[in-house]
Amino acid sequence: MIAFLRLIGMVLIVELIFYALLSIYIRSLRREELEKEWDRRHPERAGQSPERGEFVRRSMVGFNKTLQARLVALVLFLPVVAIIVIIVIVNYN
Repeated sequence: MIAFLRLIGMVLIVELIFYALLSIYIRSLRREELEKEWDRRHPERAGQSPERGEFVRRSMVGFNKTLQARLVALVLFLPVVAIIVIIVIVNYN
């Protein structure tokens, strides 16, 4: 049982690292997309400006509720569930 808990602990640590990196990457892609959208809509005010920063900030507020952001959370749950299912199938069959 201790080995199982140690395995789950190590997997969770690795998953948290991947989750953090993937989350940062996905958010940066969305931020870049919003910046390009601002530049496309306002070609006369392209580049860094307070209005552009405010547009990106307001648009990123609801990003955590999107499907794309929620799917990143599967990185935390799927491997643990898979390991538990495999252990149960191997030990109880």
